Amino acid sequence: MLLTTTDRFASAMAYAWQVHAGQRRKGTGIPYIAHILGVTAIAMEYGADEDEAIGALLHDAAEDGGGEATLAEIRARFGDVVGEIVLGCSDSLVEDPEDKLPWQERKENYLAHLENASASVCLVSAADKLHNVRSIIRDYHEHGEAIWDRFQGRRDGTLWYYETVAHTLIRRYRSQLTRDLQDEVDRLLALTAKGDR
Repeated sequence: MLLTTTDRFASAMAYAWQVHAGQRRKGTGIPYIAHILGVTAIAMEYGADEDEAIGALLHDAAEDGGGEATLAEIRARFGDVVGEIVLGCSDSLVEDPEDKLPWQERKENYLAHLENASASVCLVSAADKLHNVRSIIRDYHEHGEAIWDRFQGRRDGTLWYYETVAHTLIRRYRSQLTRDLQDEVDRLLALTAKGDR
């Protein structure tokens, strides 16, 4: 399938930049928009259509930038298909981050949601998780065990989450993308197991 993008994609890129301006990746100085662009590139490389690519650009916009109000604006500007992808990739839609449910509960709810998620949500979620796992591996090589301090789930919770989400996605959405995600998660688990010795 040949992906073509329109002005909607350009508009979504500008909107994503606006929502995430000033945000940084956890424990780093990397602008958060780098993650957004990385996830979108992965989604497009693995066959996303324009709605899915826009969903990738905006996958964290509601969760990290205004909750339900932002989701409503995304639906109004980019359509219900994109809105459903963003909703499906969000583990919280509260406006104030302080009001989020505890980390473990949010992750368990997200995993349960993936059991019935659409193929589009699974594609964008897998692209998101693949980018995250690759970033964790890179940072682990540089900083070792110290990286886990930046994650709410710490070491064991973070490894549990990525292992479980990879297993769920490969079962629900078998594709080269989810196989590559599983390979990267296996690599992370092997790498961190060596650190246990």
